[in-house]
Amino acid sequence: MFPRYRLVGFCGLPGAAALGRLGTGDPEQRAAQAEKVAHSYAAGREPLPVLELLATVANATAGPDGAYRSRTPAATIRRFHRLARNRRALLLLNIQPGRASVLDEVKALRDWLVHPDVGIALDPEWEMGSGEVPGDTYGHTDGHELTKVARYLSGLVREHDLPEKPLVFHQVATSVVGDQSALCPQPGVALIKSADGIGSPGLKRGTWNQLVKGLPGGLHTGFKLFYEEDAKGSRLMTPKEVLALRPQPEYVMYE
Repeated sequence: MFPRYRLVGFCGLPGAAALGRLGTGDPEQRAAQAEKVAHSYAAGREPLPVLELLATVANATAGPDGAYRSRTPAATIRRFHRLARNRRALLLLNIQPGRASVLDEVKALRDWLVHPDVGIALDPEWEMGSGEVPGDTYGHTDGHELTKVARYLSGLVREHDLPEKPLVFHQVATSVVGDQSALCPQPGVALIKSADGIGSPGLKRGTWNQLVKGLPGGLHTGFKLFYEEDAKGSRLMTPKEVLALRPQPEYVMYE
């Protein structure tokens, strides 16, 4: 996948505008816009548009199984997979696990992950421990858990003879991902750490520098931009500014 491609796209869920640009307007138009934005980030690489669809959404209420999460219907995932395939884009299935097991949520998406153009994005700030409720506090993961997910994806790649599969984990603060040194790259899996800080260009650069410090070997970088939150009292960073970050982000996602 790298360094051939630069991944660029939108995240979201239909009918939930607060969760990202992909959930607003006509999906076909959003996919076309993602493709256009991806080309503005090429910078010597082949742009690969991305649709990051929320497949597991954290909830403030427990729900019938007490897991504080809901799963996106298969019909919605199918619709966006078809859209991604028509656009020669990549579909990333985003998981906000609540109190559910992250690996169980990944395994529940197996029927989609056996396709060559589907990967995983994890949102560990929404991964709650016992007694924790999404939205009240930041969740947490660690290098051991991320390695288990990468190992599972690696097994699918090997079993089904698939191209390298991306595994993104979004990180909004240093506390969200612990014991990063325990993260072990796996064959056939491209590990991507995406910095999710909100704010002005200066604040976002500061968060970026903090989160990429001491980056383990074999880990690629991503950068998240927020159309509304970043622009409050400031402005959205330009592609030129994002590409000036070091190391240069290999995945750029807009919410």
